[in-house]
Amino acid sequence: MPGLARDVPDWALVERGGIRRLERVFRFPNFADALAFTNQVGALAEQEGHHPALLTEWGRVTVTWWTHAIHGLHRNDFVMAAKTDTVYSPSS
Repeated sequence: MPGLARDVPDWALVERGGIRRLERVFRFPNFADALAFTNQVGALAEQEGHHPALLTEWGRVTVTWWTHAIHGLHRNDFVMAAKTDTVYSPSS
């Protein structure tokens, strides 16, 4: 799926536990903005029925997409990464 990776250039392809995943760190000026973004991504995930791993910290949120059922990446993970990008605003 290298062709799909070009559509989400800010995302890294990572492998953990033998599973390929898409991951991106989003930065914010404070914890409240990071938490608001986490909630936006959570709402998007619920709408789409596809859920990422979310790590919310002071000033940053790490979002990781992969498809649990196939233990790897699917086209939908790239679609969801692109949709995640659309809700990002560094000063949310």
